[in-house]
Amino acid sequence: MTPGARIAAAIEVLDEIDNRHRPASDALKDWGLSHRFAGSKDRAAIGSFVFDALRCKASAAWIMGAETSRAIVLGSLREMRQMSLSEVSALCSGEGHAPPPLSEAEQHAYTEATLEGAPPHVLGDFPEWLTMALGEDAIALGRALADRAPVDLRTNRLKGTRQKALTALAHLHAEATPLSPDGLRLPFTPDGRGPALSAEPAYVKGLVEVQDEGSQLAALLSNAKPGEQVLDLCAGGGGKTLALAALMQNKGQIYASDSDGRRLMPIFKRLERAGVRNVQLRPPKGGADVLADLAGRCDLVLVDAPCTGTGTWRRNPDAKWRIRPSSLEHHIDEQAEILEKAVSYLNDKGRLLYITCSLLRDENEAQVERFLASHPAFESVSAEDMATAVGQPELAAFASSLGPGLRLSPLAGGTDGFYIACLRRR
Repeated sequence: MTPGARIAAAIEVLDEIDNRHRPASDALKDWGLSHRFAGSKDRAAIGSFVFDALRCKASAAWIMGAETSRAIVLGSLREMRQMSLSEVSALCSGEGHAPPPLSEAEQHAYTEATLEGAPPHVLGDFPEWLTMALGEDAIALGRALADRAPVDLRTNRLKGTRQKALTALAHLHAEATPLSPDGLRLPFTPDGRGPALSAEPAYVKGLVEVQDEGSQLAALLSNAKPGEQVLDLCAGGGGKTLALAALMQNKGQIYASDSDGRRLMPIFKRLERAGVRNVQLRPPKGGADVLADLAGRCDLVLVDAPCTGTGTWRRNPDAKWRIRPSSLEHHIDEQAEILEKAVSYLNDKGRLLYITCSLLRDENEAQVERFLASHPAFESVSAEDMATAVGQPELAAFASSLGPGLRLSPLAGGTDGFYIACLRRR
């Protein structure tokens, strides 16, 4: 495919996403299946254009003065890639499968339009209804969440040290992450993509796992110890389960469960590759209570709660345009139910770690405050005590100013957005 044809394809995919309200990954997959002449590099390039357009959808539309897929893609070429008018005009030649040439109005907008006078949600590239929910730093936070996310890896302590991983991945220019003691960060390739890890022995043999630095820190702050009984109540694909197993040195027991058994499926191969031996999977079985035997037994219950995912917009930019107020309300109710359930599994000295990948107070500090108000026997552990307990006192700098717990974000620490709170019996 020519570069212009890739732009035209990106516009077509964006139309599909907008008209049918589909996740970007599904629309891209279906486009690839129906256009089998497109090679892997073509599909990757088209996906990159689509995701860039979704990152800056509001500001790109403002710049170009229209909300069409064509306008958003054109605006994103300026906002995300800093392409000149001549470069874009060459792509939009109208020849072959390239988009039609830019009109005079489009050319003028591309070169002269600014974001001066734009409202906060346009400046921050997020849905207007979230302006208040994101707080006083909404614009700066939104801009940080519109950037491309780095490729972060976690060293698997069961297979080796971070130095060993850095050496194994030196040819990919891996660097140590600034906050996580187990983290590595890989630079982007020139086209904005990450490296192909499936061909790297360090990944294939389980020395490293793909995991954002913020997610690594969330697991670390659980202070899971060898020999403990741990329940990962919302395990999903198992990223934090694997991190817990490494912290526990394969000693003790981790019970990984999820209300949706399909989300647990990827964990099987990941456990084998990582050399994890202390995890029991507890997928749902009809109406049976698969966790009944754990009542009152656990030293730690980790609740990686379902949420709006506002902290992951760098990786899932289409998600921010699909979120609705009703989904926030649903998640708040669901989180409260899960927290209530989690309490029943704790022993007398057990602790509960509540995590979301959200940056909305209603899902984070307010949720914990509601829990504490209805459970006077519990208290929150201070950010300083959480950080000191795991030998990373510098993490106390991320104590939330909005209530209990810690907050991580691309604006404050260069990670995905995470909220972490530890609750224990008084």
